[in-house]
Amino acid sequence: MRRYLFFFQLVFCVLFLVTQSLSAQEISGTGEEEKIHAQTPDLTEIRVLDLRTAGQVALAESPSLVAAEARVRQAKERILQARSAYWPRIDATGSSSRVWLSDTAHENALQSARMFNPEADVDDPEDYHRAGLSAAWVLFDGFEREFSVASARFAEQESREARMNTRRLILSSVAAAYYNAQLAIENTAIADADESFYGRQVEDAQARRRVGTGALSDVLTFQVQLNSAKGELIQAKQMYKASLFALAALMGIPEAAFPNHLELAPLESESPEEMMLPDPDAQIAYALEHRPDVLQSGYTTMRAASGVGAARAKFFPTLSLSASLNGERTDKPDFDPDDFGKNIMLNLSYNLFDGGANKAKLRESKLRKTEAEKEMENVRITVASEVRKALTKLESAQEQLLLQRSNADMVRKNRDLVEKEYTAGQTSLVRLNSAQRDLIAAQGRLALAIVSLQQAWHDLKVNTGEILTDFDFPD
Repeated sequence: MRRYLFFFQLVFCVLFLVTQSLSAQEISGTGEEEKIHAQTPDLTEIRVLDLRTAGQVALAESPSLVAAEARVRQAKERILQARSAYWPRIDATGSSSRVWLSDTAHENALQSARMFNPEADVDDPEDYHRAGLSAAWVLFDGFEREFSVASARFAEQESREARMNTRRLILSSVAAAYYNAQLAIENTAIADADESFYGRQVEDAQARRRVGTGALSDVLTFQVQLNSAKGELIQAKQMYKASLFALAALMGIPEAAFPNHLELAPLESESPEEMMLPDPDAQIAYALEHRPDVLQSGYTTMRAASGVGAARAKFFPTLSLSASLNGERTDKPDFDPDDFGKNIMLNLSYNLFDGGANKAKLRESKLRKTEAEKEMENVRITVASEVRKALTKLESAQEQLLLQRSNADMVRKNRDLVEKEYTAGQTSLVRLNSAQRDLIAAQGRLALAIVSLQQAWHDLKVNTGEILTDFDFPD
C-alpha cells in the first residue's frame, strides 16, 4: 500500500511541476506588449505627401484600428483559456481556526473524553489546522475541448480578418480625401490661370485705351471677369485647405493640421495600363479569395461548425481522474506525514436526462451554422456586386477621360484662335469671354476626369482587397 501511495505522490509532484512550467511558458510568451501602432512616418521630414504615405500614417494613428488590434489580442487570450482545459487543475487549501465551545458542548465533550480517561480534559478554545492539495484531470469529455480550442482559433482568425477589413476601409477613406484634395489643387491651378488670362486682357485693354484704340467698356468688362476669376481662385484655395483638414483628420494628425512645408504629390496623368480594363472574372475571383470580410465570414462559418461539435459532445460520457491529499491537526500547524490522508478516484459520468436541454443546444448550434453559411453566401454575392460596380465605374472614367481630354484640347485651340481674332479686331469681346469660360469649364471637367480615373482604380483595388498588398502589416 505504501508503494502505491509513494507512486501517487510522485505522479502528483510531476504533474504539478509540468503544469507550472507550461503556465510560465504561456505567460512569458504572451506577457510581452505587442506593438499596436505601426511605425509612423515622420511628417516633419517629408516634403511631398503621396497617397501611400498618407495611408501609412492613417493606419498607424487610427483609433478604430487600435480597437481592432485589442480585439485580436483578446482572441489570443481566449485560445489560451480553451487550451487550459487539457491540463489538470491543481488547488491548494489551508485554514486555521479557533473554536470556542458553549458550556453545554464543553460539558458533553468533557464527559465523552472522561469515559475513556477519567483524568482527561478538553481545551476550550481549541485550535484546528487543515491543509490540503487536490488535483482533477478530465481524461475524456466527448471531444468538447478539441472543438472549443478550434472555435477559439477560428474566432482569432475572424478578429484578424476584421482588423484587415478595418485597414481596407481606412485606406479607402484616406484615398477619397486625398483625391479630393488633389482635385482642389487642379481647380486652384485652373482658377489661377484664369486670373492670369484676364489680368493680361485688362492690361492690354488699358494700353489700347491709352493710345485711343480701345473702349472703356472693354476695360471694365475684363476687370469684372478678372475679379470673378479672383473670387474663383479664393474659393478654390479655401476648398483645398478644407480638403487638407479632412485628410489630416483621417490620418490622425494632431489638431488636423499638416506642417506648413508639406505639399501633396502632383496629380499624374493616366498611363497606358490605366486605360485598359481588367478582366471581371479574374477580379471577382481575386476578391473572393483575398478580401478580408469574405475570409472573416468563412472563419465565422467554421467557428459555427465547431460549435455543433461542442454541443454534440454533451451526449458522450465524461471520464476524469482526481486525487487529494488532506491533513488536519489541533494545537500547532506543524504537520507530519501521519496527519495526511490520501485519496485517488476515477470518475465516469453520463447524463441520462436533462429535460431536453442538450438536444435544444445542438439544434441551436446547427441553426447558427446554417445562419453563418447563408451570411457567407450573402457576403460573397455582395463582394461580387461591388467589384462589378467598381469595374463599371472604371470603364466610365476611362471613357470620360478620353472625351474630356479631346474636348479640352479643342476648346483651348478655339480660345487661342478667338483671342487672336479679338486682338486683330475681327471678333467681339463677348465671344472671347465665352471662349474663355468654355476653356475653364473644359479644364475643370478634364481635371475631374483624371482624378476620377485614379479614384476608380483605387476603388477597384479596395473592393478586391488588392490595396492591402501595397502595405506590410505585422502579424
